[in-house]
Amino acid sequence: MEQLTLFWHRRDLRISDNAGLFKALKHGEKVQPIFIFDTQILQRLPKNDQRILFIHQTIEELSASYKKLGASLWVFHGNPTQLIPELVQKHAVQNLFCNRDYEPGAIQRDQFIYEELRQLNCAFSGSKDQVIFEKNEVVKSDGNPYHVFTPYMKRWKETLTDFYLKSYPVEKYLSNLNPGREIPIPSIAELGFSDVQTQDFPSISIPNGIIRNYHNTRDIPSVEGTTRLSIHLRFGTISIRELFREVIAINNEKFLNELIWRDFYQMVLYWYPKSIDHAFRPEYDRIQWEFDKIQFKAWCDGATGYPIVDAGMRELNETGHMHNRVRMVVASFLCKHLLHDWRLGERYFAEKLLDFELASNVGGWQWAAGSGVDAAPYFRIFNPTSQQERFDPKFEYIKKWVPEFGTAAYPKPIVDHKWARERVLERYKKALNAK
Repeated sequence: MEQLTLFWHRRDLRISDNAGLFKALKHGEKVQPIFIFDTQILQRLPKNDQRILFIHQTIEELSASYKKLGASLWVFHGNPTQLIPELVQKHAVQNLFCNRDYEPGAIQRDQFIYEELRQLNCAFSGSKDQVIFEKNEVVKSDGNPYHVFTPYMKRWKETLTDFYLKSYPVEKYLSNLNPGREIPIPSIAELGFSDVQTQDFPSISIPNGIIRNYHNTRDIPSVEGTTRLSIHLRFGTISIRELFREVIAINNEKFLNELIWRDFYQMVLYWYPKSIDHAFRPEYDRIQWEFDKIQFKAWCDGATGYPIVDAGMRELNETGHMHNRVRMVVASFLCKHLLHDWRLGERYFAEKLLDFELASNVGGWQWAAGSGVDAAPYFRIFNPTSQQERFDPKFEYIKKWVPEFGTAAYPKPIVDHKWARERVLERYKKALNAK
């Protein structure tokens, strides 16, 4: 039996410029790429989850790309902690390659698999692929991680050289792909999901015009001023190195910094895994949150009586996307105006966002609550009316998503801004001053 190496696609659903795939192919043995629809993840998702449809369509395209190269992508449905060791034993695999994932659950899963494969004399190697800098590559001079973005960003830029942005020349070694048999891809129905597409998936093409003008349009929700590439970065259908090269060539500093934020939050998650459900600043876990079922439902449904909040939530519910500026407003509204725990909002976004990425989602919500790294101070409370007047003065965004705005059918505000502001300031002060 010819020696076989496995490459496990995860958050890197492409062939070109794929760090782990490159290293697997260069290793010299025949490489069999695999993908696993992980039941441990799927069982937690709603049956109409559009992200599964996006992944399934992407896997079909990836499989077709491998087929053109005379190879095949083996696609499985099950628990990787069981499937991987079974594949290793069945095919006498001595090397498994993948790209690293920094989420706590993924690290725990990979550690378990590493130990299982060690017993089978199979090496498990991870590569950096979804970020430019990982773990401790950009840290303070004493070796500790940054907690504030601006000094991190400055050190990130000081550390960057052309080396970190080079593509991995996968094409040189494609002859090392295993010309193995095809395994039918499980259907959406077999995975337990609906195959009805209700949301449009953003294009993978890099919109240079939007990047070039990003600093002028990024905060205006009524215009197409953001790239919508986040879903492709999340699932690795585009190379982060390729995107950085494009952005640096265009020379838009604002957009470049937004990409660096993504590295920052991935670094924070790696160093502080407990931040996914605990306040990064522990004193913020002393806050006594409210919970009003009716108010929370109004926020979820986009029926708060604050039009920019409602427009954002309806955009999210209908499209799986929400404009970045509006994300900050609706998050602040839930935490500060309604005094609801940021974790409730983080989980709602996790269920709805097509581009959901744990590190950025947790980081953004803790920023809004004031409890995270580089967080907005607790006394910074977005006034939804002022935000609308500044960023949607002609109600263009609002009227698109809240057609009944300005009529008797539109609800009255569920909470008074001035009263809510005084309440949250008092509640936060009490918690933060407690001994």
